[in-house]
Amino acid sequence: MKHLIAASILALTYLGPLHASEESKTWDASDDAKQFVQDTIVIGMLASPYGTGWTEYEQLHTYFQRARDNGITGHEMTLAAASMTWETFRQQHYHIRAAMAQQPDNYIIVNETRDIEAAHAQGKTAVIYNSQTAEILNGDTSRMAILKDIGVKSMILAYNDTFRTGSGQLSAYNGLDIGLSPWGKEVIDELVRFGILLDLSHTGSKTANDAMDYMDEKYPGVPYVYTHSVPAGLYKSEPNRTARGCYRAIPDDEALRAAQSGGYVSPTFTEWMMDGIWPEDISPKQAADMIDYYVQLVGADHVGIATDDMFSTELVVDFAKANASMYDDGGYMIDAFNKGATGNGELAKILAAITDDLWARGYTNEDLAKIYGGNKMRVFAQVWEGKPPELFLEEYPERLRMRREMREFFFSR
Repeated sequence: MKHLIAASILALTYLGPLHASEESKTWDASDDAKQFVQDTIVIGMLASPYGTGWTEYEQLHTYFQRARDNGITGHEMTLAAASMTWETFRQQHYHIRAAMAQQPDNYIIVNETRDIEAAHAQGKTAVIYNSQTAEILNGDTSRMAILKDIGVKSMILAYNDTFRTGSGQLSAYNGLDIGLSPWGKEVIDELVRFGILLDLSHTGSKTANDAMDYMDEKYPGVPYVYTHSVPAGLYKSEPNRTARGCYRAIPDDEALRAAQSGGYVSPTFTEWMMDGIWPEDISPKQAADMIDYYVQLVGADHVGIATDDMFSTELVVDFAKANASMYDDGGYMIDAFNKGATGNGELAKILAAITDDLWARGYTNEDLAKIYGGNKMRVFAQVWEGKPPELFLEEYPERLRMRREMREFFFSR
């Protein structure tokens, strides 16, 4: 894509106060809801590489401690995004590992689902590596084997712009979606070979549907997911919506295809993606609306949760300025910030209140346990470990019982 970079930078003029997940509001909730979150495996998503949202290791320790205190088990942690290279990825990996090395007893790097269960039982943080770009391969798909050994568990094909794999959502929004490339198919082949989850978040609709066609034809039964995507159908019902809507939203048919593959779709609680029509902090009701929309669409067995926490809006704006062609959205994101959509629904601060709201709508504890982490666990077990979903579901109740006993043991010492 050819863009007028100078014009894009001019569009990125942020006028308002800077807020992000660290400053987002803490919502009151019932003691029962707080306890339910403590007792349940909860897996969110922290989509903020080093230098883009956080720069000090202490920021991670503070964030993750708050998450542990409020019952959040783990996070899909983005190590790279956009056009980051293999060299950048290695630097990102170093910084997150160096941060965790300062408090090694507080973190577990996830290789299998049992690591998530162990983190929950022991009150530690489960860290699940994600890459929001395939560019880190530097054109060499054999690097996927190294990513597997490092612990990368999911990968997005194209972030915003057009890459060797295909087109991202912003590129498609601006009228260019080349579809899945031959090299993109090679990337998918290696993802499947090494048990790394295909994540279609941020992917243009033609490229995403081409990828789903390829998966369904060549790898039937292997699920694919949207780890953090706004439901376009919900957005369309909002009275203050803009004509085009958010380029990060996905249409219903894509969410349905992910569910039909056995995968899941997770709404993100990053407020600017709702275009600033939800000013100030996203509320528990609004977050519950997104969850409920997807549940009504694809069923409670195929919905997860995510936050896409950014830590610092200021650093995100700086990153967007430095990568102007990657964020050539006519000032869309910054306009949303200026309307007040600068917060995130940080799970530690909002999930218990969401629980109260969903209970009031008739959701059961079993439903919420699936949505908060169980559905992800089932898909993780299938893709990472080759475990048939029916076998995982058969074993899971006993594993839950053992996990409760372990948690009681650890926290009674």
